[in-house]
Amino acid sequence: MPPLKSSKKTAFQLILLFGLVSLFGDIVYEGARSVNGPYLKTLGANAAIVGMVAGIAEFLGYAIRLASGYFADKTKAYWVFTFLGYGMLISVPLLSLVGIWQFAVVFIIMERLGKALRSPAKDTILSQATKQVGTGFGFAIAEVLDQIGAISGPLIFTLLFVLLGKGDRAVRDYQQGYSLLWIPLVLVMLCIFFAWRRVPNPEVLEDSLIKSREPEKLSKVFWIYTVFTFVTTLGFANFALIGYHFKAKHVMTDAQIPLFYALAMGVDAVAALAIGKAYDIFKTRHNNEKAGLITLIAIPVFSLFIPAFVFSTKFSLCLVGVIIWGIVMGAHETVMKSAIADLTPLKKRGTGYGIFNTVYGLAIFIGSALIGLFYESSIFIIIIISVAIEMAAIPVFFVLRKEALKLG
Repeated sequence: MPPLKSSKKTAFQLILLFGLVSLFGDIVYEGARSVNGPYLKTLGANAAIVGMVAGIAEFLGYAIRLASGYFADKTKAYWVFTFLGYGMLISVPLLSLVGIWQFAVVFIIMERLGKALRSPAKDTILSQATKQVGTGFGFAIAEVLDQIGAISGPLIFTLLFVLLGKGDRAVRDYQQGYSLLWIPLVLVMLCIFFAWRRVPNPEVLEDSLIKSREPEKLSKVFWIYTVFTFVTTLGFANFALIGYHFKAKHVMTDAQIPLFYALAMGVDAVAALAIGKAYDIFKTRHNNEKAGLITLIAIPVFSLFIPAFVFSTKFSLCLVGVIIWGIVMGAHETVMKSAIADLTPLKKRGTGYGIFNTVYGLAIFIGSALIGLFYESSIFIIIIISVAIEMAAIPVFFVLRKEALKLG
């Protein structure tokens, strides 16, 4: 067993390496996601199609995590799933070769399937490292590096569109942007290789901290948390639809849409550090691994305000909406993932992340489909439904909080 000081150093190195993996990976797929909605519109798809594609892609990308998480736990082949999943990012630069929306949809869905393969395994490896430095803080560090990539990717398209001049962008302009993403794709795979070489057996990082026998089953608190995840995510708008709205209602130019997405990712990074640190502070202050769950209340509370702002036709209101959207995303990517690490035993960690991500994806699928279907008829209905759903998540949170404190 390695000394604790050595374990913390190794864990921090692994967190940084995975942060770089996420950084370059996000340049690839967040860059694409910032323009996928407008690109599909340019190819001839309507709002209902964009909503369904976004929903189906997200749902499949999350639903398959149930299986990939289970098999990652069973086989312990966490690195294999990570390599394969990130390898499927090749579908993003391949979007530069398609000219009809039906083919573009195939590659968009393929990218999400790759994320489904890698996410439970990657999150499990990362959670093992974060146990050495604090789960909230560890995931926050990875998220900050992640968001540097998430900002850079959309900015590539913004800069390209600005250089191409004024006016609406044509299909070939978007394809030129997608083709630039081959470079970060290669860097992603190199970083994964170095991470694997540095820490081929990351489970030893958490094994050194386990002082008693862990339970074999997922707890009641985990399942309540899963319900909370579903409800609060159901009312959260996908940026593909937000971007579609910005273009369809001429709220901003094609170049400004990915710029706004980059802004949201920057807010995400700052919010992630703050809420991740707060999560760990509550755990330490109460000497309870579940005490950090109190920070989850921020998700439905902030989400209440998003739809009225992002589906406005006023530039200033949309700006505020995008900032709030970024704050909520920061919470999604840190405390929601950190909570799984603290609610599941190591042997069930991949399965726990698989279940969490499947439910998360199902909520995004249903929510995106509903928004897409109602978009053409009534944006007001979209706002009312979204707010009602987030209101319903608040009492679920208090039930979760009560049950978590019982275990303290």
